Amino acid sequence: MIGYITIGTNDLERAGRFYDDLFSALGARRAMQEDRFIAWATSDAGPMFCVMKPYNGLASAPGNGNMIALAVGDTALIDKLHAKALALGGSDEGAPGPRGDGGFYGGYFRDLDGNKVVFFKM
Repeated sequence: MIGYITIGTNDLERAGRFYDDLFSALGARRAMQEDRFIAWATSDAGPMFCVMKPYNGLASAPGNGNMIALAVGDTALIDKLHAKALALGGSDEGAPGPRGDGGFYGGYFRDLDGNKVVFFKM
């Protein structure tokens, strides 16, 4: 159902380097790029993750209560991706581990622009 998701950035080049490096462990590559945005995907037909400079010309700011959840099939890879996000300058929003009793495992971080992201597995 999801075709793509978009988060904002104030520095497209910096965000591009961050997500290029982070998403390389998922086999994601840049699928589209223009002056105002970059999109990554793991396949030509799959959903995309985009970072974009706001069209209205105002500064980007992370939304309160917004979070992007990216499904990852392996807890060890979630651990690796979370650690890599922090090594690339992201901030910790919840160390990888189980949450609740439903079989959810996730590692939460904020990217360089303050957007909240979680890598998770059910």
